[in-house]
Amino acid sequence: MCLFIKQFLSNPNSTGAIHPSSEQLADLITETAQLSNRSTIVEIGSGTGVFTEKIYEKKNESADFFAIELNSYFVEQTKKRCPSVKVFEGSAKNINIYLKNRGYSRCDCIISGLPWASFNDEIQDNILQNIYDSMVPGAIFLTFSYLQSLIMPSGRRFRKKLTDMFGSVQKTKVVWNNFPPAFVYSVYKPVV
Repeated sequence: MCLFIKQFLSNPNSTGAIHPSSEQLADLITETAQLSNRSTIVEIGSGTGVFTEKIYEKKNESADFFAIELNSYFVEQTKKRCPSVKVFEGSAKNINIYLKNRGYSRCDCIISGLPWASFNDEIQDNILQNIYDSMVPGAIFLTFSYLQSLIMPSGRRFRKKLTDMFGSVQKTKVVWNNFPPAFVYSVYKPVV
């Protein structure tokens, strides 16, 4: 946990938490994603690999899965925790480039551990647009948010961005034993 706080203090724009996500939050986000039905899965903001490990365990054996993480310390932590997963060091805004390098134009599942509340409007908009453009119609995008975001202007603004871009936004139950308590947003790219 001390190393996590150190990363938060030295990289507040790329590390939005002072504690890794709980196993229970990782279980919730991967169950909500229905990973056995997905063929191309991308994780953005892998952090220390808590979600990465669960995604790898629960995904369909034939599914392609890789992670993108900006913070080099967290890239190494994720690689140590999940040596079978390809982890790219880079920005989530370049998701389309990583997909293309693996032979895909789009994917059907994106799971995010990004610190949305740490980003300004321009960064949020840029990343969300690249996520949307990288999804096939009917694909799912999931991200978690801390409970306090429901009353914070930045949290309400982020939910509005999800609604404006995807339409309906689903919110899961709260994981109370996460620090801080958190829940998962899930949205689907509309099928035209």
